[in-house]
Amino acid sequence: MPLLEVTDLTKSFGGLVAVKNVSFNIDQGEIVGLIGPNGAGKTTVFNVITGVYKPDSGTIKFKEENITGLATHQICKKGMCRTFQIVKPFSGMTVFDNMRVAALYGKGGKRGITPDTKREIMEMLEFTGLAPKKDDFPDSLTVPDRRRLELTRAMLTKADILLLDEVVAGLNDVEIEDCMKLLREVRGKGITLFVVEHVMKAVMGISDRIIVLHHGEKIAEGKPRDVSNDKKVIDAYLGEAHTYA
Repeated sequence: MPLLEVTDLTKSFGGLVAVKNVSFNIDQGEIVGLIGPNGAGKTTVFNVITGVYKPDSGTIKFKEENITGLATHQICKKGMCRTFQIVKPFSGMTVFDNMRVAALYGKGGKRGITPDTKREIMEMLEFTGLAPKKDDFPDSLTVPDRRRLELTRAMLTKADILLLDEVVAGLNDVEIEDCMKLLREVRGKGITLFVVEHVMKAVMGISDRIIVLHHGEKIAEGKPRDVSNDKKVIDAYLGEAHTYA
């Protein structure tokens, strides 16, 4: 069975249909990209899946359980976590304390921070390269490090799947390459990734499959090479065919 199964998802805001009858599956261990023009409905899909909004219709199943309409914190405790295009750290807390929150309120959240939990936090900070900055406050971090903070904190919820919203936004070419390498390593830990991204080099370079939205509807789905040469996708979004390594 798919890890995540979305069927006929629809969400409107007043008279605007932001997402219309969108269906797709994501399997354990995949990296799946979600692309499309601004206003295509990508972030709305993320928000509905993670409980920020309730759908008008359609179902969302996670690990075969119907989670449609559950609250965000309930979904997080089941093993799904997301990051945001505009990073949302707890600014008054150190990097380490941001991680403590994730450990306390994620899947199987703990009543207190034990020595084992502290060790786990430090191991994760080492993995993402933030260990030297564990006592720093988020406002003092560079843009790449803030992105890493969001990712590390999401991983410390013990998520089975991470929904990443424009994780390379604002990064230069070298930083994008570093982030792509890190995301592949995250997948190597057994974590499934669902990625919204406008930087085609990044999303095409790391994804096993790409889903394309336009005006709230799915217009294509397939391997990156096939999607990047699909006429509907070229006309709606890419502008021209591309080949991505």
